[in-house]
Amino acid sequence: MSAQLITRFKDITPGGDILEVVVWKVPVPVPPTGHDYKYSAVYVVDGVRVVGFDNERGKGDHYHLDGIEVPYTFTSVPQLMEDFIAAVAARRTE
Repeated sequence: MSAQLITRFKDITPGGDILEVVVWKVPVPVPPTGHDYKYSAVYVVDGVRVVGFDNERGKGDHYHLDGIEVPYTFTSVPQLMEDFIAAVAARRTE
């Protein structure tokens, strides 16, 4: 089985902010994660990543908020989307 694209979304707001999400179902977990998803969700303002969720090989599940990297507990793709949307909404209203 090869990787299967679950979702891919990219939006550039009128102000130039970028929202991009890509989620793959992979045949083998990305070490050190134990689930079968590879994902990246990012919110960029003026060329700077403000929010990012991903599971990079060797690092596992984590997110970036305002330049700080924090471990993330991945439970499901829908929960990942909710967490990402909430983090972006919090920064858009600040």
